[in-house]
Amino acid sequence: MAILKVARMGHPILRTIAKPIPPAEIASSRIQRLIDDMFETMTEYSGIGLAGPQVHESWRIFVAGVRDGEVTNAVGDDREMPFMAVINPEITAVGSATDEDWEGCLSVPDIRGRVVRPSAIEVAAYDRTGRRIRLAASGLPARVIQHETDHLDGILFFDRMKSLDTLTYMDEYRRHWVKHEEESEESDES
Repeated sequence: MAILKVARMGHPILRTIAKPIPPAEIASSRIQRLIDDMFETMTEYSGIGLAGPQVHESWRIFVAGVRDGEVTNAVGDDREMPFMAVINPEITAVGSATDEDWEGCLSVPDIRGRVVRPSAIEVAAYDRTGRRIRLAASGLPARVIQHETDHLDGILFFDRMKSLDTLTYMDEYRRHWVKHEEESEESDES
């Protein structure tokens, strides 16, 4: 396995719509090696998701997760999101509820912003074995899946922001936003 170079904002590949992977090629050694290398790269850079275009591969593939484990047909627990390889995803929002939360990106290092996304989604895709899968996701897993699928369509997270008011460097996020949110949570509990 190898750690791959991550494309940074400004590289044209991040604004290009990625090509579907033909299902017959999913089991190929090239795609399997790419999946392994993407997991290793994501882990090396402390990410929880990484899309093909981010590693200079214009394929509709991403990896995501926070721990080893079986991918079931429903993913909703933030801390238990299993590692998954998702190929040629098709996403459908479930209901009209949305959540606004912080996002960051390995291709836009050291910057965060609040993004509104559907709270719950359904995903149809292929897994790394070439098996067709369907899963429901909510919470952080839904956000990560939507973020990574956006990469496959040439979209970066700040393209989805309602305004750029919350766009912030990580140092300023830690100094100001985290403190503000902790104070708000304490007020809500009172």
